[in-house]
Amino acid sequence: MGINQKSKKYLGSFEEYLKNEKNFSIHTIRAYLADVLTFLIWVNEADIEEIDTKKFSEYLYFIDKANYTKTTIARKIASIRSFYRFLYREEIIDFNPTDSVNGPKRTKNLPSFLSDDEIETILTNVKISTPSGYRNRVIFELLWVSGMRISELSGLNYENLNLEQNEITVYGKGAKERIVLIPDRTKDVLKNYIENVSNLICKTEKSAKCPVFINNHGYRLQNQSIRKALKEVVNNIEISKKVTPHVFRHSFATRLLEKGADLRVVQELLGHASIANTQIYTHVSIQRLKTVYEKTHPRA
Repeated sequence: MGINQKSKKYLGSFEEYLKNEKNFSIHTIRAYLADVLTFLIWVNEADIEEIDTKKFSEYLYFIDKANYTKTTIARKIASIRSFYRFLYREEIIDFNPTDSVNGPKRTKNLPSFLSDDEIETILTNVKISTPSGYRNRVIFELLWVSGMRISELSGLNYENLNLEQNEITVYGKGAKERIVLIPDRTKDVLKNYIENVSNLICKTEKSAKCPVFINNHGYRLQNQSIRKALKEVVNNIEISKKVTPHVFRHSFATRLLEKGADLRVVQELLGHASIANTQIYTHVSIQRLKTVYEKTHPRA
């Protein structure tokens, strides 16, 4: 099996579209291209213009039998649909065969979150006696108090910090800019890291375009390194939940809503394009209310 040469050319144009117009992350672009490439290899040498709804439905049947999860299948369908919408927009095709085909509905799992005590346990168990340990403590606290995504945090440069106003500018999905807020306590530990600790990790300049969080070689600290550091801390304490950097984000949103924050405010702080993405946290709060009710109400 191979890939039609015209399809290969279109795939290259699609990649440029995702980079330059959609401003997708490298990780997202790779996932989209891999999904579309798998589909194009499956249809073999068929011209892209000849692929109809029946052929696309056959592919869905094929990947369904491959025992992918519903979430993976939904992502593959979304990638291929995006590709075909691009082709339709560019007038390469006259008909989009993916429009009339429904994929599996995703199972909506309630996001996991940590209690205040669990977060404090994690933070207090970070060994801050070393420069890298202090850096990690600052990172975990920032994730908790700001609701930033891990990629947003690792991508911070000094020009993004406005510590006088307790503000940090971050760039989320699709390079969408927003302001996140931090409390005075977090501002103080961040300033101490910048002024006194970062040079102990590696001496580097601190100009506007330089990364805030660096590794021992002075380069930007990568997401994988942050995940690894968090895993090492969690493995040494007794927390039954799976803890990832994104769980800090879930915890941030859940806590704000439980304290009475407006849903639109939480949406803005999280950088969600749609409020539907934020509403899932209201379900978490309701579930917690039900748990408390069942434990405490005499008639429950």
